[in-house]
Amino acid sequence: MAIGIEPLTDFIGARVQGIDMGDRLDADTVARLRAAWLRYGVLVFPRQTELTPERHIEFTRQFGEPVSITLKQYDLPDYPEIVVVSNLKKDGKPVGVPLAYTWHTDGQHFREPVWGSLLWGKEVPPEKGDTLFANMALAYDELPEATKRRIDGLKVLHSRIRVYPIHYPDRRPMTDDEKATMPDVVQPLVRTHPETGRKALYLKGNAGWEIVGMPRDEGLALLDELEAFATRPERVYAHHWQQGDAVFWDNRSTMHSATPYDMSRHRRVMHRTTIAGDVPF
Repeated sequence: MAIGIEPLTDFIGARVQGIDMGDRLDADTVARLRAAWLRYGVLVFPRQTELTPERHIEFTRQFGEPVSITLKQYDLPDYPEIVVVSNLKKDGKPVGVPLAYTWHTDGQHFREPVWGSLLWGKEVPPEKGDTLFANMALAYDELPEATKRRIDGLKVLHSRIRVYPIHYPDRRPMTDDEKATMPDVVQPLVRTHPETGRKALYLKGNAGWEIVGMPRDEGLALLDELEAFATRPERVYAHHWQQGDAVFWDNRSTMHSATPYDMSRHRRVMHRTTIAGDVPF
């Protein structure tokens, strides 16, 4: 299969041409895409307007096993591997998870965070609503040596239960059964990519509560300082969504963040799969 892979920046991301995600890919094409995914961290597949749930799941499965990491109420009906991301409501209740306007990696609050995420834009706003991506391996490489020594061996406590009422004050409280699926977890502040061997910053995301063994305020200040360094504008790629775009990113080496748009005027419906991972080290 003839495909083109064009870098989007000199530090993260590539656009893939010649791929219809509705088609079954041969082994050589999958291998080439996986190599590009590891190299660039983010792959953009434009104009995938006919992507069915079945093919979305099958495409994901060629890179790893799809797994759900959100409350099941936001799963696409009949497709538990796909979560809906949307600003829409039905009978007064959200039909999907809201966008996260904080820098994060998906599933960071699980003992085995997801490796990859594939987000497809079924309906997207005509303006604004970009998704930002930052290369966390490059950010680690560019840290001063003194900072690397300071953060070596530090760990972050992630608590979805503690941050849930902070992030979602308008939503119903989590049930005891839901809380049981999201126990607190400790992750390394710097993780090593299991395939490339590169070290990357693995910051607080949207569930980081504190640095273990450090006063909470001091730890959060350090995490904020590292995030500001890693997400300087010159290190960030902003993806402006077009209907049918699919974006596939590596959660082990990147962070991402949504940006606002006028939700009172524009609909947004997106489908996301995530790939089962392993314990960060």
